[in-house]
Amino acid sequence: MNKIMRDYYPMFEEYQALRNKLMEILDDLDLSFRPSERNLTLGALCREIGEIQVAYIRSFQTFKSDFSYRYEDAITLEGSVAELKTWYTELDSKLKAVVSELSDKDIEAKEVEHGGYNFSLQFQLNVYAEALIIFSGKVSIYLKAMSKDIPKQWQDWIG
Repeated sequence: MNKIMRDYYPMFEEYQALRNKLMEILDDLDLSFRPSERNLTLGALCREIGEIQVAYIRSFQTFKSDFSYRYEDAITLEGSVAELKTWYTELDSKLKAVVSELSDKDIEAKEVEHGGYNFSLQFQLNVYAEALIIFSGKVSIYLKAMSKDIPKQWQDWIG
């Protein structure tokens, strides 16, 4: 087991759990909500964080960040809590597998090119954790506008 998996990943999974808790309180109709015409629907916001996760998974394989991936059937995905849950589970498994495959030597020596900067592999995973926090903050606004009860972990971590 490499040092990221041993020392950081269990805590990182708590950031992913925020997104998974969201899926527990939503239904398909909720995914069509948007605070205004200038905002994405909640479903589109949920699709977007998955596409971002794909970029991070690939970055641990190629050591380059590339955010060009787009989900092929976005309309179906954005309208289905079940589809999002399934996709997130697959993505979480892929990310865990890819990070698990890294050796401690890789973790020490390799970097990811990220927007003109070179990030250590640990820092790259930290940046993705920050993306999950930003996503959670955005979604909190949607949930409040929808008068949804916010899960306790969200209250404790996001506010």
